[in-house]
Amino acid sequence: MSAMYRRIFQVVLCALTVDSAHAAALEVSVQIPQLSVAEYHRPYVAMWIERPDRSVVANLAVWYQQKRGGGSAEAAGAGAPEGGTKWLPDLRQWWRRSGRALALPVDGVTGATRPVGTHVLRFVQGHPPLGELTPGRYRLLVEAVREEGGREVLELPFEWPVAAPTELKVDGQSELDSVKLSLAP
Repeated sequence: MSAMYRRIFQVVLCALTVDSAHAAALEVSVQIPQLSVAEYHRPYVAMWIERPDRSVVANLAVWYQQKRGGGSAEAAGAGAPEGGTKWLPDLRQWWRRSGRALALPVDGVTGATRPVGTHVLRFVQGHPPLGELTPGRYRLLVEAVREEGGREVLELPFEWPVAAPTELKVDGQSELDSVKLSLAP
């Protein structure tokens, strides 16, 4: 009997692996530039997908200053915001469209700020945080803001699903070097 259950488990595991290997996906590559400034702060970054009517479909990532040193909420004081959430409204477009309605932190979406360099995130259709994108037109938005720095929003319009692998790219002017969106059928 044990061998039969083992075989069933192997078949189910194989089916799940094949399904996710062939699932439609999108990959976002964000390049954070090295800036020559006296006091450098890592940028807060929000990435989300929205429809042409500007309604948010999915929050993909929100990077902000996390609490340091394992400090407790009690040490921060009653009612104090978690980590750097106090400054999230500076991500103005994201905050107005989606951020203010979220209970932060959001598992699988929020994380610490990232250093200078290229950061790649992969999202698979049907899995959080992307979920199920219905066929249609969308826009990927990436907003970055930095203390003692500037603010920048980049957007990449795309159609979903794609018939063939597609790559889109937009270059930034200040807070972001570039954002690349790779779509796989």
